[in-house]
Amino acid sequence: MKKVSVIIPVYGVEKYIAATVQSVLEQTHNNFELLIVDDGSPDRSIEICQQFADARIKIIRHDNQGVAAARNNGIRHAQGEYLAFLDGDDIWLPEKLEKHVEHLENSQQVGVSFSRSAFIDAEGKPLGIYQLSKLNDITPLDLLCRTPIGNGSAPVIRKEVFESNDCYFDEDRQLHPSEDVECWLRIAIQTNWKIEGIPEALTLYRVNPQGFSAQLFKKLKSWEKLLEKLRSYAPNRIAEWENPAMAYQLRHLARRAVTLRDGKTATELIHRALATHWRIFIEEPRRTLLTLTAAYSLSLLPLSFYRQLEDIALKITGANQKRRLLQEQPR
Repeated sequence: MKKVSVIIPVYGVEKYIAATVQSVLEQTHNNFELLIVDDGSPDRSIEICQQFADARIKIIRHDNQGVAAARNNGIRHAQGEYLAFLDGDDIWLPEKLEKHVEHLENSQQVGVSFSRSAFIDAEGKPLGIYQLSKLNDITPLDLLCRTPIGNGSAPVIRKEVFESNDCYFDEDRQLHPSEDVECWLRIAIQTNWKIEGIPEALTLYRVNPQGFSAQLFKKLKSWEKLLEKLRSYAPNRIAEWENPAMAYQLRHLARRAVTLRDGKTATELIHRALATHWRIFIEEPRRTLLTLTAAYSLSLLPLSFYRQLEDIALKITGANQKRRLLQEQPR
């Protein structure tokens, strides 16, 4: 049974870290080590981690350097053949590691195995919606425009991917929070490893308004930095990729602004997306139109009425997504 090194960077997550660690200890694939990397956390997060009495847990400490440096430190200490990353506020379903180990064992050309994700709120309540990513034939343009891996808690990766191709996470803090996508891009562009997903939603991704995902313009600046770095190792492709990559990111941030009830910012961002790459309306008309409609509705309608419409839309979306997930489960 292959050993998995689970790496959790920890900084300021005392409210969530116990549930995160517990979700690892409850994995059905039990041949793992849990590397908790204390990134100079200022709260009680590490004290909480120390309360778990399990010989598979190892706590690694260093001064605050950011999530990329924490992941890299974990990689350097890892003894497993596979590496799994989990953010300190997210949760795994019990079958997570078992499913990925099976996938990697049966697909020797796959270097990065990822799952789909279900969204939970800050209190851990399911939101009833999912991230339904493309699973196969993942290209660099897919990673730039549709981020199929979705979040840093979704992938399980062969350790040799990092060892043989210098594909560690870039520790430039200006890249945060886009350092994970930049790493997947280097793997896709500079190696022969395939990136492939499995259909189950095995990661519970916490939508935390206080988290980095809510810092819209910080995310936008990090995306601009990512594209700047991309020019250094894919100069012949950047002209083809840059505008679509920026437009899809702007649309994503517009949707996040809608979630945060910021209609003015949402409208500004979706307008910028269309001005940057108008073909986004042809390539993904439904998603683009929904984002545009939501932004305008939030700006123009009374908030109480908008919330009623949003609740209806989320219920319909969640039901359709769940139906699709069930249809795509392996028989």
